[in-house]
Amino acid sequence: MSKRADGSYSPAWRRVSKIILWPLIQVGMKHEWHGQENVRNIPADQGIILAINHLSYADIFADSLFAYEAGRYPVFLAKSSLFDIKVLGSVIRKLGQLPVHRGQADAALVLKDAELGIKNGACVIFYPEATVTRDPDQWPMVAKTGVARLALATGAPVIPVAHWGAQRILPYGSFRPHLVPRTTVQVAAGPPADLSEFEGQPLTPQVLRAATEKIMKDITALLAGIRGETPPAEPFHPAVARRKARQEAREPAGQAATDTPADSSTEASPT
Repeated sequence: MSKRADGSYSPAWRRVSKIILWPLIQVGMKHEWHGQENVRNIPADQGIILAINHLSYADIFADSLFAYEAGRYPVFLAKSSLFDIKVLGSVIRKLGQLPVHRGQADAALVLKDAELGIKNGACVIFYPEATVTRDPDQWPMVAKTGVARLALATGAPVIPVAHWGAQRILPYGSFRPHLVPRTTVQVAAGPPADLSEFEGQPLTPQVLRAATEKIMKDITALLAGIRGETPPAEPFHPAVARRKARQEAREPAGQAATDTPADSSTEASPT
């Protein structure tokens, strides 16, 4: 395992986290790993991105254990404001976690610490969707382009990873974990995403979107293999779904008005 992850962590605090956290995570879940060799094949001192689908707040525990048992200490992205909180900010900083500077006018500055971490050998866990999927069947939805920006700006390999099962331990919106009986979480990692066609190109919105879609297709294919199901032809898009829902909500009233004869003596329902 790399002795250095992002250049600014405390080895002592990381040793403590390994002693305390990893056994606790194993108590809380059973696991079935596939493809860890794709992580181990990357030199231990080289920065790497694990791009993973997001199902639950419990994801971070399964993904941490998966990365650790593949020989890499997991580094997550957290809101920069968390680093200003007493005690919490100090702890996550000592563990080498990385801040995301949201609200920056320059998109490149949002991930500046992540870029530095990658250049210094960090294994960065990245959830491209930026939040738990809103797809009704829990397939990966349309992702943000931050993962592509980080990969293309640093040249770090992106390992697509899919998991299934963590959502049963802690369903989205719930804060009561289901620990008994222990749930098996399946995690599968694929070979590095092939982003060679984008190398050397300006990081335009078009390039970032195309690279992101390629990464997400790899993740979705891995999840389809775990689930033994066929994913939707197009990923769920929350904004499109909201527009469609609003349109469908308006149509019945408009249709009813159109269908009611002008001279009808039937009173309309007040609903």
